Parts: sequence; structure tokens; C-alpha cells
Amino acid sequence: MSNRINQSRRNLFSRRKTNVIRPPWVKLDIEFTDYCTRCDKCIDACETQIIARGDGGFPEINFSRDECTFCGNCSEVCPEPLFDKQQTSPWTIKASIKDNCLAFNGVWCQSCKDACEPRAISFSPQIGKAPQPTINLNSCTGCGACVAPCPNGAIIVGNDVTS
Repeated sequence: MSNRINQSRRNLFSRRKTNVIRPPWVKLDIEFTDYCTRCDKCIDACETQIIARGDGGFPEINFSRDECTFCGNCSEVCPEPLFDKQQTSPWTIKASIKDNCLAFNGVWCQSCKDACEPRAISFSPQIGKAPQPTINLNSCTGCGACVAPCPNGAIIVGNDVTS
């Protein structure tokens, strides 16, 4: 019988999911799961129903359902000190286009552009191929309006994205 601890198995339980998108205006200097009581008030208050129970029952954003309108309902109903609406931006997430975008594969599609209210997504004409998309990260609010309309699931919204 060995007293050695299998660190890879131990790390399996201690790793926190880092690609999770929390509701807008969550304070940047806190660990969300330390303060959230999983009361579901933010989920119930979300006007577009994009907040859902995620891992461990904590609220997560799911843009495959709809977009964030930044209504602020989630922050208003939360009884915990999780939100700061004085932040300059509701969150730091941005949209990114993956290689499976139909336009990258010769198909004329601009559904993401049509859904993008701040007009952060544009398409450049190309000789001999479909117009190619680009995202102006300075204009992108991370609202996720471009995600659900994409027929190929080629748009992701999160931290540390490039386009």
C-alpha cells in the first residue's frame, strides 16, 4: 500500500472552470463562487433567459439561447455583494469567430453581422470567395447576440479571444 497521493486525480477536483461566463457587472476582484448562494434570483430575473444553472448550481451565461440586453435585472435582485454597476463595462468578454465559419469555407453568410447591434462585425469583400468576417473588439460589447443566429456554431464569446 503506497502513501503517495495521485496529484493528477486530486487536481481533477480542485480545478475551477475558468471559461465560465458569469452575469454582467460581477465584481472583478472577487471569486464568484465564494459569494454566490445559488438562490436563482438572477436566473429568474433575466429577461432573455440566458442565465442558467451551471456547474455546482452556480449561474452561468448561455448565449445559445439569446443575448444579454444589459437590463441589470440580475444585479438588482441579487442579495449578495457580487455586482458593481459602476464598472466601466459590464464584463470583459468579447466575440471571436472560429475556423468553421461558413464564410471562411466559401458560403455567403452574414447572420452574425445582422444580429450585431453595435455593428462590431463587418464583412470584407474578397475576390473569388465569400466576404470574410472581422470583429472590431473595441466595438464588441460581448452581448452574445451573434452566437445563437450562427448556423454553424462558429461564434464564441469569452475572455482572451482574438479575431
